[in-house]
Amino acid sequence: MKPLPGSFAETRASLHRVAEELVAPAQKPQNEIALTQTPGGFGTPPFEFEGRRLQVRVDGTELVLITDGEERRAELESIAAGGELLGSELLPEGVPDDAEALGIDPEAAQRLADYYAFAADVLGRFRGFLPADEEPSAIILWPEHFDIAFEAGSEAAGFRANYGASPGDEEHPDPYLYVGPWTAKPEGELWNGKGFTGAELDYVELVAADDPPAVALEFFKTRHAALET
Repeated sequence: MKPLPGSFAETRASLHRVAEELVAPAQKPQNEIALTQTPGGFGTPPFEFEGRRLQVRVDGTELVLITDGEERRAELESIAAGGELLGSELLPEGVPDDAEALGIDPEAAQRLADYYAFAADVLGRFRGFLPADEEPSAIILWPEHFDIAFEAGSEAAGFRANYGASPGDEEHPDPYLYVGPWTAKPEGELWNGKGFTGAELDYVELVAADDPPAVALEFFKTRHAALET
């Protein structure tokens, strides 16, 4: 993992807009907003629409539309530019006309893509560690908060929690891993969440680690164990 460039926050905010205003609305059915980590960033899972197999995803600074295996790309210079690629067929509310420059920095976009790939791998490995009776959900990248996460644990026993990775928010200028219990309000040094009840592990700690995946897995496993004791 590499340090973040100074342009990261602006790029993250711009790509968050792309996720909410272009990628998620393009997915059919219209009420399905769950996204996923994809090569170079994030996107929809493949979906069927009017007899075609489609996928919409972001690869670095480009929006990609895949139709039956054929790719078309547009540089994400603005929301309007991305909307032109998708067209009114996939954007039933209309093609956006916002031509304001998004200002997506290629290096920052790559760091975000690397972080999502790292998070998807670690969360997948941690999810595989959990017993089936904890009913872990699918790993989803949510456009509202732009985080990638899944939930697991007994809700009746108060153990259910979200396990995820955020690219940053109002309380956190940099990305962080988190564990957010649904109902339990754990206390102690393990539970250091800022702005929420739970635990977090900052990006700078991952960058400084000799083995970031091992540190991330240990973070999730220790909080999971602490939550259920």
